[in-house]
Amino acid sequence: MTGVQGGNQILPKGLIPMGAVLLGAVLFAGGFPNLVWEEGLPFLAWIAYVPVFWLTYQVGFASSCLWGALYGYGAYSLFNYWLSAFHPLAGLIVGLIYLVFFMLLFPLLKLAVVLFPRRGYLVQGLLWISFEYLRTQGFLGYSYGITGYSQWRFIPLIQIADTFGVWGVSVLVVFPSAWLAAAIARIARPEKREKEGKQDRIKVFLVQEGVPGMMWLGALIGALVYGYTAQVDYAHAPSARIALIQHNTDPWLGGIREYRKNYEVLKRLSDEALKADPKPDLVVWSETAFVPRIYWHITYRDDQLSYTLVKELMDYLSLQEVPFIIGNDDARKDPAKNPGADHRVDYNAAMLFDRGLITGVYRKLHLVPFTEHFPYEKQLPLIYEALRNADTHFWEQGNEATVFTVNGLTFSSPICFEDTFGYLSRDFVRNGAELIVNLTNDAWSNSLPAQMQHLSMAVFRAVENRRAMVRSTASGQTCAIDPNGAIIAMAEPFIETQLTVQVPVITLDSGYTKYGDFLPQCCVVATVILLILGIGGSILKQSKKEGFAD
Repeated sequence: MTGVQGGNQILPKGLIPMGAVLLGAVLFAGGFPNLVWEEGLPFLAWIAYVPVFWLTYQVGFASSCLWGALYGYGAYSLFNYWLSAFHPLAGLIVGLIYLVFFMLLFPLLKLAVVLFPRRGYLVQGLLWISFEYLRTQGFLGYSYGITGYSQWRFIPLIQIADTFGVWGVSVLVVFPSAWLAAAIARIARPEKREKEGKQDRIKVFLVQEGVPGMMWLGALIGALVYGYTAQVDYAHAPSARIALIQHNTDPWLGGIREYRKNYEVLKRLSDEALKADPKPDLVVWSETAFVPRIYWHITYRDDQLSYTLVKELMDYLSLQEVPFIIGNDDARKDPAKNPGADHRVDYNAAMLFDRGLITGVYRKLHLVPFTEHFPYEKQLPLIYEALRNADTHFWEQGNEATVFTVNGLTFSSPICFEDTFGYLSRDFVRNGAELIVNLTNDAWSNSLPAQMQHLSMAVFRAVENRRAMVRSTASGQTCAIDPNGAIIAMAEPFIETQLTVQVPVITLDSGYTKYGDFLPQCCVVATVILLILGIGGSILKQSKKEGFAD
């Protein structure tokens, strides 16, 4: 059998599936910040998966693996092209990971429409949300590309994140693709009445599947009404003034001379901020902004040049009347974790200084896989050695969602990649944080789309927990986000600058803060139950047919 209906053909109707894969990849990448549109084209996300879902109606199980693999690799190569700036292998590794993920997902999407011929698109939608959630879990957890993040500038819509997290937005955005793909597949290929005209088939589809469509429309309208009425009025709330420093360098590049130059820039920009506004509540330097290990060199002094630079920093901080929080490598001796010669263990940390004294330390909890953390040294020694030889800086994982308190200000400081995960900011807020202060270094990417994609996720952390958020970054996007997800101030990227912002300090309890990711977890459970029931029903029908045949 040939043509689009030939489900077992790898290339039905020539290159049609390839066209669907390419179109799907372009629509996916286009919905998020990219090289052409710096904020992305969010409306594309509402139809981005039509080619993907449609394709699963046209191909068989075997070929769906192939097209899934091609889609996964192509979509993430376009979307995360900037990963190769970090390391030539980084983009390849992420592409291969998503090649495998989608190679496994596409047959499940196919299974949904085989088991549920009429309403398989609903199961496909559940599968997609379940997949998005599950791929944020564990060692390979990665939040870039979650559908809901494409709507980061649609402030009324994203207000439902205060109850459902980003997943509520994803549900609304994914459904049209699944529904439209089912409509196209059914209208283009009538299953029973071959002489039926297309207009008749459209009417039949709308009659049969109009109720789910209307329910979605009702949910969308409800979300928008909620979004316009539920935004937090913080006009009379207490506020904090935060000075954010953007030094526009990748602090890890170079040796001690470059570290000193970078320190001089940080100090100059801080002085400028303090001159313009002498008494902010906090000054923030970005992730690992100051590279020599402050605690280590104060304590052990095993490198004179590094110690001298650290001493200059401490002398400078001791003269300041305002607290500083600084990203730094917090190195400690721990023979139990490192039996090596110096027993040194390194943490990617945020360190709070008050008049030159270290008064608090937060150690990063969720490390970036492969580039910051690889716990499989014994199981995969070849990969571990390859990463080590590529000068990968591994960190030890922290164990506490630290909340800082200074001069009446209570805040937490997720570090870089951490503000892409909802559960982390939720943990900080549940521990008492009234403000989220993010420290980020995306300078290595040398990419505005990379920084904008990161920002698009950070916006949701503010809405989910109804907390203001500030971001101090090495090169952009340094900004302030209000509890409704609106960006109220942002520094120009890729320049040396400082930005002092005033943000509300509020302590509202949100549904998301209380209950977390219950929505995608329910989707996972529902998907598993439906697939089991569908498979069981299919086996039962087949048994009955064989029984009648006997």
